[in-house]
Amino acid sequence: METRFANSPNEVKQFDTEQLRTQFLFQNLFEKDEAKLLYTHFDRVIIGGVKPVNKTISLPKEEELKAEYFLQRREIGIINVGGQGTVIADGKEFTLQKLDCVYLGKETRDVHFKSASKKNPALFYLLSTPAHHKYPSKLMSKEKATPVQLGEQATSNKRTIYKYIHLDGIKSCQLVMGLTVLDNGSVWNSVPPHTHTRRMEVYFYFDLSAEHRVFHFMGQPQETRHIVMANHEAVISPPWSMHYGCGTSNYGFIWGMAGENMEFSDMDPHPIATLK
Repeated sequence: METRFANSPNEVKQFDTEQLRTQFLFQNLFEKDEAKLLYTHFDRVIIGGVKPVNKTISLPKEEELKAEYFLQRREIGIINVGGQGTVIADGKEFTLQKLDCVYLGKETRDVHFKSASKKNPALFYLLSTPAHHKYPSKLMSKEKATPVQLGEQATSNKRTIYKYIHLDGIKSCQLVMGLTVLDNGSVWNSVPPHTHTRRMEVYFYFDLSAEHRVFHFMGQPQETRHIVMANHEAVISPPWSMHYGCGTSNYGFIWGMAGENMEFSDMDPHPIATLK
């Protein structure tokens, strides 16, 4: 498991392109028959990807956590962005179609991942946060995630938001998680741009063709930066940073947060005309 430490806005102002990518971009999440994990010290979130093809993959015990098992003091949210797969948690099986989500609560001891087909393997994207209370594990399909349509075709940001783990959805200690799918012809996400210093956020982009890219914007409203991202890449957004993006085609992205509260609408907007 890779570890990355936190950075202040004054420090990040000095970063060049490669430094920004090294510190905030997580690439190659899905390696065949592996669990790839990254630990960020922004709210101690763990980002990961699991791609089981020829065998069942276990959530590893990480020495960095100094715990008896991975979820001894943690919770985890898992969203499948590939073919049908199964998450096995302490012997209980949760079958996930594409864009289904499962939450596993604190003290879940054994977690395993498997695919229904080698030709179309599951791609399990995961976020894990520290937890102080044990909430029940729960599966939620995309269809039951109370989809909400936002934006307009005229401004190229017509999109559907699916909320899974949040204040009025699957219960958790501090993890908030869901996804957004942009309509054909729409390319802008998370408009208006915003910050929320009370919690960090991670974006994971999916369903982006190999020849296309997303320009993910970050930084303070008057000190903007950008990172060019490809399909199946994740980016860390510090609590002080904006997070929004524009693609060269439509796409989807999973958003996940950890911090002080669980209200999805808790945002400090920064109108586009004020950005620099």
